[in-house]
Amino acid sequence: MRRPTAGGLFTSGLLLLTAATGAIDAVSYLALDGVFTGNMTGNVLFLAFALVGVPDMPLLNNGFALAGFALGSVLGGRIVGRGHPVGLPTRSAWLLGVGAALVFVLVGAWTAVGHLHGPAEITLTAVLAALMGAQVAAVKPVGNTDITTVVVTSTLANVTRESRVGGGRQTRTQWRDRALAVLAMGAGAAVGAAVLRAADGPAALAASGVVFVAGVAALLLGRRAAATAAP
Repeated sequence: MRRPTAGGLFTSGLLLLTAATGAIDAVSYLALDGVFTGNMTGNVLFLAFALVGVPDMPLLNNGFALAGFALGSVLGGRIVGRGHPVGLPTRSAWLLGVGAALVFVLVGAWTAVGHLHGPAEITLTAVLAALMGAQVAAVKPVGNTDITTVVVTSTLANVTRESRVGGGRQTRTQWRDRALAVLAMGAGAAVGAAVLRAADGPAALAASGVVFVAGVAALLLGRRAAATAAP
């Protein structure tokens, strides 16, 4: 049987992390007062709506989500650093591992607290957003700009604009990665929402964590395969 290549494993890992982002966003939006923790575009719009007086817009939660994501991205960038060869640096691997563990710590805390409101809800939102921001920094050295793990708007624009119908010349690999990234985000969101409807918030976040762990595992396997293949 042919062994998976490092590139294939890296791509699979990024797609699984994209699905995990969709699942976590489903949980945060549906169970944490209508806020996204991975896709910041929606939060920017919701925050703008709230600032001009549109009712029922979660101003505080959206503000903390944006701040948490930015902080996580800054810290992740500092921890991972710059100038790495294409692949998964050791610091990225550790950062993703800590992030995976953190998801399940949050599951335990949510289960213990029960119904979230006020400071507890805002804290969980901010920590999840920071985790998503750090994740972006951690996977940056992998070098696949077609799968960002947190945003699919530009991905969808690229896969359509650069298609033959759009007059572009994207490669088969680019088309595959971009299309699968959009599907992965949607599939992850469906999983998160389905588990939330069938059970509760902690269970849905735990399911999201399982997908996140699978993504990290695939990236680690890709790292090992790349090291094995190196001369």
